[in-house]
Amino acid sequence: MTTETPRILIIDDDRAFRVGTGALLADEGYAVDAAPGGDAGLELLRGDHYDMVLLDLKMEGRTGLSVLQELRVSGNDVPVLMLTGYATVDSAVQALKLGADDYLTKPCDNHVLRQKIRTVLARREPVLGDGARRLVATTTKMREVLRAISRVAPTESTVLVRGETGSGKEVIARALHEESPRRTRAFVAVNCSSLAEGLLESELFGHARGAFTGAVTDRKGLFEEANGGTLFLDEIGDVSPAMQAKLLRVLQEREVVRVGTSRPVGVDVRVVAATHQDLEAMVEEGRFRKDLYFRLKVFQIRVPPLRERPDDIPALVAAAIGKWNERTDPSRRVGGVSDEAMELLMAYDWPGNVRELMAAAEYACIVCENGRILPCHLPEEIREGIASFSTADARKADPRPEAARRYQAPDSQSEREAIRSALEEANGNRTRAAASLGMGRTTLWQKLKEYGLE
Repeated sequence: MTTETPRILIIDDDRAFRVGTGALLADEGYAVDAAPGGDAGLELLRGDHYDMVLLDLKMEGRTGLSVLQELRVSGNDVPVLMLTGYATVDSAVQALKLGADDYLTKPCDNHVLRQKIRTVLARREPVLGDGARRLVATTTKMREVLRAISRVAPTESTVLVRGETGSGKEVIARALHEESPRRTRAFVAVNCSSLAEGLLESELFGHARGAFTGAVTDRKGLFEEANGGTLFLDEIGDVSPAMQAKLLRVLQEREVVRVGTSRPVGVDVRVVAATHQDLEAMVEEGRFRKDLYFRLKVFQIRVPPLRERPDDIPALVAAAIGKWNERTDPSRRVGGVSDEAMELLMAYDWPGNVRELMAAAEYACIVCENGRILPCHLPEEIREGIASFSTADARKADPRPEAARRYQAPDSQSEREAIRSALEEANGNRTRAAASLGMGRTTLWQKLKEYGLE
């Protein structure tokens, strides 16, 4: 953690709490500022940097949830600990969905408060610089990715980033570069699967004039362009065996030979490679060189698919809205997402991962006309939950979730019990419960009223 004194901002309309808690935290060695309301707190946050915010949920004027939402939509990822004397499960869940780091009820024990603050600050410790700070990491799995970046970025080691298509592998690679001593030099990226073998060789290693038809001048390859910096080889699992051998030589010898010459050129490049392929299986099948595999996997970072970290979705959507608001006309800026729309976004399976989510969020911003994204603004496949029926479960002998397998008896008592169990399994998420039961959301909501399960 930085050796600078952590700065904490208290936003609370209770003067006694501001004064008492401020004195307590100052005695703990923190630098403390305080604001008597949401608007005043946002003004301080716009003009200065804080390491953490203690934010009251219920305040006169702008509420804590409104402050939190504006912070996240604007791209400010300062850690936030919500405080309230009006604790409800719904408000806690809503705050966490909007990007709060933790939740504490008032009056709170001083020891518990101090411990919560230390815990929240420690969670954010891996976010070292601007490169990593751009990564959304509210879940444990993504915080592990941040910790991996913080460990390996300062080194010269080759890194292999594993993850499904669209999961954000290039974002990880850029963060590794921007957190490294090479950050002031070039970051060069190439998708190995998008180029034919002959063209890929010329792109990577360069060529001499006359090496082939159209080679009218000498040309540096991407390894030379990235000299002193980082070269990102995306979809490394898709390159041919011949290209694998040439890449292995570069990694071993730290030199390249341009196409059409025999003279090696030394390069100082940090290589980050990525793939969605099962390289271990490819090695076993003889489709990927074992020696290259071991050269690449010095340090591996696995990026979890979005369906395994749905709690990152609210923060990702907020980041997408923030980007939209930065580049669009003020009259078309988006103020947030309704609870119903967010429920649909979190229930969807996201086969295209973060890339698909960013595209869906941008689409919603385009069609949104009232300043707030509603379910009707989302792409049709998300509104209908189509991807939920195309996951690996569909390949099993009985593709239905446990709740759906129980949902067979026609009598009302069994149906009520099946619906109640489905809601429990879905942690109250009605869209997921409806999908697990194989019924539409409207039908489920009607039955919830019918059976008094609202």
